[in-house]
Amino acid sequence: MRKILPFCLFLFSFYFLKSQETFPVNGSHDKRPKKYAFINAHIITKAGQSLKNATLLVNDRLIESVGAGQEVPAGYITIDLQGKFIYPSLIDPFTTYGVPENKESRAFGRAAQVLTSTKNGPYAWNEAIRPETRAIDVFAQDEKKAEQLKKIGFGAVHTIVKDGIARGSSALIALNTNKDNELVIIPDAAAQYSFDKGSAKTSYPSSLMGSIALLRQTYYDAKWYQQQKKEYNISLEAFNKWQSLPQFFEVNDVLDVLRADKIAKEFGKSYIIKTGGNDYQRIQEVKATGASLIVPLNFPKTYDVADPYEANKLSLAQLKHWELAPGNPAALEKASIPFALTASDLDNVRDFWPNLRKAIKYGLSEDAALRALTETPARLLGAGDRLGTLEKGKLASFIITSDSLFKEGNIIYENWIEGEKFIANHSSNKDLRGEYASNVDDFGAIKLLIGGKQGKYEAYISKPNDTTKIKANLVVDGDLLSLSFNPKGVKKSYRISAYIATVKPLQLKGEINREDGGTIPWSASYTGAYTEKTETKRADKPLELGKVIYPFAAYGHEQPLAAADVLLKNATVWTNEKEGILEGADVLIAGGKIKAVGKNLNASGATLIDATGKHITAGIIDEHSHIAISRGINEGTQSVTAEVRIGDIINSEDVNIYRQLAGGVTSSHILHGSANAIGGQSQLIKLRWGKSPEELKFEGSDGFIKFALGENVKQSNWGDIARVRFPQTRMGVEQVYVDAFTRAKEYKAKIAMKGSNARRDLELDALVEILDNKRFITCHSYVQSEINMLMHLADSLGFKVNTFTHILEGYKLADRMAARSIAGATFADWWAYKMEVQEAIPYNAYLMEKQGVVTAINSDDAEMARRLNQEAAKVIKYGGLTEEEAWKLVTLNPAKMLHIDNKVGSLKAGKDADVVIWSGNPLSIYARAEKTFVDGVKYWDVEEDEKIRDFQQKEKARLIAKSLEEKDKGNATQKAVEKPTIIYHCETLSGDINEDVNHN
Repeated sequence: MRKILPFCLFLFSFYFLKSQETFPVNGSHDKRPKKYAFINAHIITKAGQSLKNATLLVNDRLIESVGAGQEVPAGYITIDLQGKFIYPSLIDPFTTYGVPENKESRAFGRAAQVLTSTKNGPYAWNEAIRPETRAIDVFAQDEKKAEQLKKIGFGAVHTIVKDGIARGSSALIALNTNKDNELVIIPDAAAQYSFDKGSAKTSYPSSLMGSIALLRQTYYDAKWYQQQKKEYNISLEAFNKWQSLPQFFEVNDVLDVLRADKIAKEFGKSYIIKTGGNDYQRIQEVKATGASLIVPLNFPKTYDVADPYEANKLSLAQLKHWELAPGNPAALEKASIPFALTASDLDNVRDFWPNLRKAIKYGLSEDAALRALTETPARLLGAGDRLGTLEKGKLASFIITSDSLFKEGNIIYENWIEGEKFIANHSSNKDLRGEYASNVDDFGAIKLLIGGKQGKYEAYISKPNDTTKIKANLVVDGDLLSLSFNPKGVKKSYRISAYIATVKPLQLKGEINREDGGTIPWSASYTGAYTEKTETKRADKPLELGKVIYPFAAYGHEQPLAAADVLLKNATVWTNEKEGILEGADVLIAGGKIKAVGKNLNASGATLIDATGKHITAGIIDEHSHIAISRGINEGTQSVTAEVRIGDIINSEDVNIYRQLAGGVTSSHILHGSANAIGGQSQLIKLRWGKSPEELKFEGSDGFIKFALGENVKQSNWGDIARVRFPQTRMGVEQVYVDAFTRAKEYKAKIAMKGSNARRDLELDALVEILDNKRFITCHSYVQSEINMLMHLADSLGFKVNTFTHILEGYKLADRMAARSIAGATFADWWAYKMEVQEAIPYNAYLMEKQGVVTAINSDDAEMARRLNQEAAKVIKYGGLTEEEAWKLVTLNPAKMLHIDNKVGSLKAGKDADVVIWSGNPLSIYARAEKTFVDGVKYWDVEEDEKIRDFQQKEKARLIAKSLEEKDKGNATQKAVEKPTIIYHCETLSGDINEDVNHN
């Protein structure tokens, strides 16, 4: 039985039951406790634990008890939930509910530069650092959005101001509709971070590496701030204050998950990372972080590929992500990675349950799904003692459903939030299914047939003794119902309003609404059960999915490639050693190293490759490259950005890695651009196609940094709007170096002082490494006068230039370079493409080489890197180098420049097995790299490439066919939009920190 208070009294009291102590009441005070007993329910207290025919007692805002066989104490309103289910209300751990949306920042590039914060007050110098922001200070409930979320089962949300890199604190909010003060569960729930500068007007950062450097520097500044009394800083004060809270970090790509984790490890933090939903693409690396994740359910819509031209725009990665994204939660569960789920990235919250059920279809267990929506978000937010499960003493936040929560067709009837009821869908406790006898006005005697599921009925009208059925519209709201139908061949519709008059037997009574506005009485009497004809349901096809490939790009492999012992027989071997070029020789690769070079070699167990007629060389080393990076090659917003690191933004999914392996390249030196005098720290990588960003890095190599001279640095071609940042002249460029190294020397002395509380400065740390010969300079250069300037400046300030790159006027001062042991990396025959290269000549490399300068030919271009062998050959034409000398320009010489010639650059026992088999003389325009080994792993094989192309062409065709099939089923589609690979050059000024996120 359900004991019901008079409806009007209940409605009156509902609004006053949770009044706050500090707020006045307009009217009589009503302090009656809200006591409810929900009996005979199937209660799921937490994932994996359920009670049948159980009772949940609620006293005011809290759960008093939950269990089976309980007596209902006196004074409780009893609600019989026979046949219904109770679950904990859901928690969304990442929303912007109730807070203002931030405005996009303008992109840096051809825009006026803003060097420091425009905010008034003692805040951080950079507007992207805004930890003083509190979501609770700008929160205001949004009843419309709250209703949408409550209808799908959410009772609480974690709300975040998504603006900036250090975003301040967030709040945990209940989705009630009381005063804002009453909704706050935790006012400062967590600290928030991202790589997105948001609405900040400050130009820095303009790149992903700049965002990372700024956040790292802020951590160090905050630590220093705690130990000083020199300045007051609202931002750093707040930054330190929030360190004891859970730390949340938003990213949009799996590689950014790994980047965020690196910062966490550096500063002893444990980030809870909100991901972009493509974590499955690097699942082992994600697992290794140990981080808990918040995972969106915004699976890509089916691509509209009806037009073959449009279909051709899509990459294999886009299509595979569309297919595999719904399996992301299941992949995390399988890997035992803790995660919560969020609806935050959905365009429409109505997609939440269809997408969640799709994730379950793709392998996510129901227990894991429930845990990810209840216990886990509560635990991550430090609210596990109040939310997430149904236990004594916790907040009375739960949902009442018609069936198992994840079952297709389940209805969420009510969502109780802290003891207050929200009706999500009206329901009746009476089961109305059956056959009824009735009479409808001039239509005559009828049978009313009610079938379907309780609470989700389907109704039909038929004549007695007639099997023809007319679909009727039936709406049930509690004990009230409305019925309408329009018979075929009759030019009128019938509308009936009725109520449940009696239960045993079931009888419906009401009125027929006539077209003339009048009404006539109507009734229907239950005559028996209605047995619906069961249709043979077509069995669903087994779920057939493609496999994840590594990297997640064209030419990726389903299984990681491994090293093998290989004996290359009977080739022309270019050793780059004193042995020179050997005819009919062999190379033995074992354990990732070159085991032996010589004739008539044998090795048991090694794979034999007949290289007769082929040429074997060491792998090409590109001293100046800009491939394999994410979201910005330049941090050109300041004159000195030595704190930024290319190593932070390595993009292992860049197809140019594979393409350059096909050109015989095995190592690339990835440089910062040339937009400022002192750019960022570079990163030497090996082209280990399929490996993670950290695994691409050349182990044990020295650190380098990019300097630059000339037009780019003084912003000659940036337009009149770029007249803010110093320097604007070549004289100013010199002064930047003088100032930077003077500051670095002072900084070095200060940090060496005993008891010094010197502020850790990442920019100056890198310059001190240069002074200490622990980091080495590669300098972008063209004009003789500037090259002279930097050499003399280095002499006077006590640092050394390792390499001048570009250096198309190197022939003018090669003797002075040689005297200082400065190397030169240049182009073979590029000239006249801007004013400062007017005096470039194609004999430059030859003349530097003959003056004793260690000389290399580099690419500075993703396309040129695929044919560096041909670029080296040009120096034979322009100057007359021997073939061996020319070949060293792209192998041994760049290895010497980069201080790795003890490991690579020549074929010698003990060196890394970075080896290329060429179809002919490697300096010939007709030669092709047939096989390229890095550390003994065959990452490129011209024959395997044909197989990969064939397989992936079929894979793409399969995915297109699957897309067409999904479209035919009526699924929502999206336009096929090409996502081209971004090619960076020295001069690229990128302003969109999020421009090339891989999973899109």
